[in-house]
Amino acid sequence: MLNLNSIEKAYERVSKVVHRTPFAYAPTLSELSGYEVYLKKENLQRTGAFKLRGAFNRIAALVESGQKGGVVAASAGNHAQGVAFSAKHFGIDATIVMPESTPLTKVQGVKELGANVILHGANYDEAYAYAVTFGKENAYNFVHPFTDEEVMAGQGTVTLEMFKEREDLDAMVVPVGGGGLISGMSVASKALRPEVKVIAVSAEGAPAMKNSYDAKKAIDTTSVRTIADGIAVRDTSPVTLEYILKNVDAFESVCEDEIASAILFLLEKQKVLVEGAGAVGVAALLHGKLDLPKGSKVGIVLSGGNIDVTMLSLIIEKGLMKSDRKMKLMVTLVDKPGALQSFTQILTDIGANIVQIGYDRTSIDLEFGDAHVSVSLETKGKEHQALIRQKLKEGGFPFKEEH
Repeated sequence: MLNLNSIEKAYERVSKVVHRTPFAYAPTLSELSGYEVYLKKENLQRTGAFKLRGAFNRIAALVESGQKGGVVAASAGNHAQGVAFSAKHFGIDATIVMPESTPLTKVQGVKELGANVILHGANYDEAYAYAVTFGKENAYNFVHPFTDEEVMAGQGTVTLEMFKEREDLDAMVVPVGGGGLISGMSVASKALRPEVKVIAVSAEGAPAMKNSYDAKKAIDTTSVRTIADGIAVRDTSPVTLEYILKNVDAFESVCEDEIASAILFLLEKQKVLVEGAGAVGVAALLHGKLDLPKGSKVGIVLSGGNIDVTMLSLIIEKGLMKSDRKMKLMVTLVDKPGALQSFTQILTDIGANIVQIGYDRTSIDLEFGDAHVSVSLETKGKEHQALIRQKLKEGGFPFKEEH
């Protein structure tokens, strides 16, 4: 049974291994929002995410009950590392089933923690089905990422740490995918501080749990698509939904652009690196989706920091474009000596820094005697970009912008 007692027992187990991650005041977010904002930095947890708490508690409970055989899990991300780490700690075998499309870095990360990796299936659901079968055939205990009361109890230990740091919180904001984290956290919160408002946040591209919360019944979706891969869950768990319906006071969702802007904001302004799932709470805050009185003390869980480097690069690039700090132009000029110098002189005069440039005189789209120059510029905002457009037009350089 998931209750305060089981969560406190879980904390006795996991506190020996997990980091008591910082729960730190965020001055910039507080100033922007009008709330008193604190960030629970589970992105700094061992293995880079809160998932270690639930996985460790589940495996510790198995070992305590005398079951020291192997464990199996299906995951392409944080749960895989949590299970692998915990199994290694107790000296038992772990097998992780991952979709065949899982990036090599994630596969290697799990192997380095001592687990056996099986690549199977085109997606998580196929990997999950195989993992369940594998567990039955090999007498391995299956460790579910969220529909397991020992796992949920482990995740609920995040609330205990938050309340030890801040006894006067008015609200907590928690990312939601399968619902294991918010189930455990909300049970602990309502038992200790029932007046604290529990707010769930999901990605619009993975709407199953939000739709189920609104309809008050389990609704599955046919597909998910979001950069917040840690909460990209297709089907609703009736088990976690029951806890969510009972304990969650509000349920919001954020779009891809809002998630990306929150990742970039945290990186630039808070010097904190989070993955998409870890950013959804801050995304909700930044885009005015938390309906709380001004001055409320708000704790936001940054659930993980295991973001793919390629994805981070793309988010930064798009973020710079959206915030008018970068622009890309395709400029047409006459292919003659001095033309390129005249073009770049205009940019020099108005302080636009070139970060990339290409010269093409052979494209079939060109008129004879013309050339295309593709250029990426560092810029200083909307007014600066407007000045660049104006000066290029005055200089007789036709151009198109890329977005």
